[in-house]
Amino acid sequence: MTDRPIADYAVIGDTCTTALIARDGSLDWLCWPRHDGPAVFLALLDRERGGACRLALDGVTGTERRYRPGTNILETVFVTETGRVRLTDFMPLSRREPVPEEGPDGCAQARVVRRLACEAGTVSGRWIVRPTFDYARAATAAEPEPEGTVLFHGGGDAMRAAATVPLDVREGTAQAAFRLEAGEGADLVLAHGAEGDAGLGRTEAWLAATEDYWQEWSGRCTYRGPYRETVLRSALTLKLLTHAPSGGIVAAATMGLPEAVPGNRNYDYRYVWMRDASFTVTAFVNLGYDREAAEFLRFLRNADPSRGRHLQLMYALEGPMPDEVILDHLRGWRGTEPVRLGNAASDQRQFDIYGEFLVALHHYLEAVDFDPPVKVNDHLPEALAHLTGHIIDRRREPDHGIWELRGDMRQILHTKAMLWVGLDCAAQIARSDPEHRLASPETIAEWERAAEEIRAEYHAEGWNEAVGAYTMDYGSPDLDAAVLRAVLFRAFDARSPRVAATLERIEAALGAGDLLYRYRLDDGLEGQEATFTACAFWRVGCLALADRGAEATALFERLIARGNDLGLFAEEIDAETGEQRGNVPQGFTHMAIINHAVRLAQMDGHAPADA
Repeated sequence: MTDRPIADYAVIGDTCTTALIARDGSLDWLCWPRHDGPAVFLALLDRERGGACRLALDGVTGTERRYRPGTNILETVFVTETGRVRLTDFMPLSRREPVPEEGPDGCAQARVVRRLACEAGTVSGRWIVRPTFDYARAATAAEPEPEGTVLFHGGGDAMRAAATVPLDVREGTAQAAFRLEAGEGADLVLAHGAEGDAGLGRTEAWLAATEDYWQEWSGRCTYRGPYRETVLRSALTLKLLTHAPSGGIVAAATMGLPEAVPGNRNYDYRYVWMRDASFTVTAFVNLGYDREAAEFLRFLRNADPSRGRHLQLMYALEGPMPDEVILDHLRGWRGTEPVRLGNAASDQRQFDIYGEFLVALHHYLEAVDFDPPVKVNDHLPEALAHLTGHIIDRRREPDHGIWELRGDMRQILHTKAMLWVGLDCAAQIARSDPEHRLASPETIAEWERAAEEIRAEYHAEGWNEAVGAYTMDYGSPDLDAAVLRAVLFRAFDARSPRVAATLERIEAALGAGDLLYRYRLDDGLEGQEATFTACAFWRVGCLALADRGAEATALFERLIARGNDLGLFAEEIDAETGEQRGNVPQGFTHMAIINHAVRLAQMDGHAPADA
């Protein structure tokens, strides 16, 4: 089994796309020009067919790595039998001056820069560049150019490579051998597209500008609690999952990484889920990054010109969602097939999204004192009317729910609770305007009456006396960790005996030490999925709200220690091995880390923090 552990990977990016780099310096994942674009390096999913940009050093005896403080610039130090060398990886990004009211706050160069510097002794090795365009479905041609660069092209896409040491081209691969003394270096630049030069002479300036961009952005984080480094790393990771040109926020950087080994739970998460993006918006607002929240509203304004009338579960960053297809030429990580491109869940009915979005909108409006930019404010009355209309019209209908179950629809408790949350938030938003320009007093009162009816129903129908807990759906014995999340949104009183009993039953039936499974029912898929990391953090929040602060803090600290050496998390954790599972880095998990660090900081006052 040669596939690297998922925890071996670090992430860099430029708020357009991301690249994953393994502990040994191999760049194994990169989609260009955006997160959901075709992969040009995908050894992550097939080490034979998928391309990579490798650093092959002679005689490596040890490695250590870090991010430069407050940045997404990765540094890896390799100790070899003859010396020590530092690899600095980044995607150039500079601040726009002045920062516009809307649109990207930085200028991305569509480059990957890899700077190798010998710090002691001598080191030898080579760069190996082998792209495989269009998910390794297109043949790759490599053409040496007069200035010493190499142009790769295939499947209508292209990439240029340039190095400070000579590149030798053979059969679609470029290699650059080097032998470095202390003080010498060997830089490599990869540039997307066939036009222009790679910019090899600008790497020093790009590095300084990129460090300045990230440190300035990090410096605006308002969290000052005891977990600042953890929170900041999660915030920097979420920023990497934004798409600056559109304002969208993708759920994860990758596709196809399995949630169960063996199994067939391998999905494409490089799209904008309404739920996940809304979670991320609340995390940004909790840290003082109101502009990122406003940018997501810009994305929705363009992606959904109906202003909520036809709100979708998920969106591509540009254009329509692609159909889900199987890339059956790819082996999959550790042979775990199938590798899916696109996501069929885009056709599901998931009604909690209306509540999710209204939570994020309310959180953002509170942060800006209910005085948003004109382009947001002008659409508020219509958006509120459409979203609340959806909730009232669909309140009694079944859906697929937060876990995107691919079987029959159910009357899912978490969905019902989020419908109440959505109407409650809509009423608070509308009541913020004493002139009632967002909704009339009669309309607000109607929302509040409907909300109370929904709340009464799910409290009554969601409780299963035989199980002694609130369960996944009305009349079902199935336990569901998503019920804990409903508690965090005040849909239930965290101190009530029934919530305490539910937490106890979930811990007993879904718990694996500190970790939690989402559910334990037969969902029609193959394999036993790993524990869902965000659920374990929801338990932290429930403990905190139930006045069990010491337990909550201790659990939080044990959970954040489960990240990789850089503080990065995938979607899930295998309870038996402790290995990361699923797509990485996962916004869902990092959002939960941020919001629960904030929650613990607010614990004494019991101030709510959205999860």
